Amino acid sequence: MTFDDVMLAYMKGHQTRGAFDRRISSLKRLYPFFSGRLMSEITDMDVKEYIRMRSIDVKPATINREVGAFSAGCNYCRTELGWKIPNPCEGRKLKEPEGVVRWLGEDEAERLIEAAEGRERAPWLADYIRVCLYTGMRKGEVTALTWNRVSLERRLLVLETGTTKSGKRRSVPLHDVAVAALRSRLEWRNRHCPESPWVFCNKRGARVQDMKKGFAAALRAAGIENFRQHDQRHTLASWMVMSGTDLMRVRDMLGHSSVEQTQRYAHLHPDVLIEAVNNLTPARNSHAEKWSKGREIQNGGKVVRIH
Repeated sequence: MTFDDVMLAYMKGHQTRGAFDRRISSLKRLYPFFSGRLMSEITDMDVKEYIRMRSIDVKPATINREVGAFSAGCNYCRTELGWKIPNPCEGRKLKEPEGVVRWLGEDEAERLIEAAEGRERAPWLADYIRVCLYTGMRKGEVTALTWNRVSLERRLLVLETGTTKSGKRRSVPLHDVAVAALRSRLEWRNRHCPESPWVFCNKRGARVQDMKKGFAAALRAAGIENFRQHDQRHTLASWMVMSGTDLMRVRDMLGHSSVEQTQRYAHLHPDVLIEAVNNLTPARNSHAEKWSKGREIQNGGKVVRIH
């Protein structure tokens, strides 16, 4: 089996929207280095050389994503297809520096939405921002949203397996602001293109996928710097944590695969730990005393009972 065989089989077996595009991006970097080579001949030192070469131009997170795609392909072929191939990527993950969590305050969020409302060429932009800020959904999850997944009566969205990063179905409860934004989109669609299945569509009914230019213009008009579309997701998580929401619920809202991913927001609510320390009550009996009472132990070959 060659590298090409492995990655082709992996891509055919994993076609989740969004994640598929990210793997394609990684493969474009991996192919020039590994294409045509037999898996039996690719060693961990070859992967190490690839990492060294890529380290000249990109950050550890990018390299980990690329090498991770290769590793995932190997593991898929070994576990799902039964191929007897090595995984030369094991143990090659680089340590990534802790990233900065960028989020908006209430005033900034209001300025951004107000600036977006003035974009005549993107009448959907303000509602898009409202939905992102108040649901924590990823950009691709929002733009891929169809009306058959929206229940305004139940105040709930259902994201199907093909639209989420994890590939798992997820329900998203709706805040009042998100409900109002979706009602606004529904009224707009009914006026211009009532047959369109897309929540965010243009007047022809086609899905709106690229918000980049309009979003950047709104940021400039609002005077907001160093803020990406993905940071809208960080904003909701930060607001939830600062409101006292526990990390497990934040994890479920964002659709994280583990609570470790949500830990990056824990520092925003230190009051929880302060309260826990202030309410600390020393135990009356030590663990050792509690455990040992009434038990028998060996002492010089004799059994001694502790009373």
